[in-house]
Amino acid sequence: MAQVLPTEKKQLRACLLCSLTAGQFRTHGCENCDDLLRMRDYPDRVAECTSSKFEGVIALMQPPESWVARWQRIDKFQRGVYAIRVYGRIPEDIEDELDRRGVVYRPRDGSVKD
Repeated sequence: MAQVLPTEKKQLRACLLCSLTAGQFRTHGCENCDDLLRMRDYPDRVAECTSSKFEGVIALMQPPESWVARWQRIDKFQRGVYAIRVYGRIPEDIEDELDRRGVVYRPRDGSVKD
């Protein structure tokens, strides 16, 4: 069976917009957010838009059918492994760009309550 999580968590980062975890944001970007954040091949952008500080993970196989995905607001995203909480914020200029494009940014650290 293939290993889902790397043995070294240091290599793993989580997207600050969607909380997808990966070790290859530099080469592949974010499967959910690359059209918005454009991280592929931009190490500085990866550092700004991802965090190595996160808690817990969810292995998401059927996003539209999962109550956990709805609870985490990831039910419209790709299958994958997602962080439950991601610490850090997207830089203000990127947040402004998202706002201009009609994308609501909700920090994934639990600081915003609905």
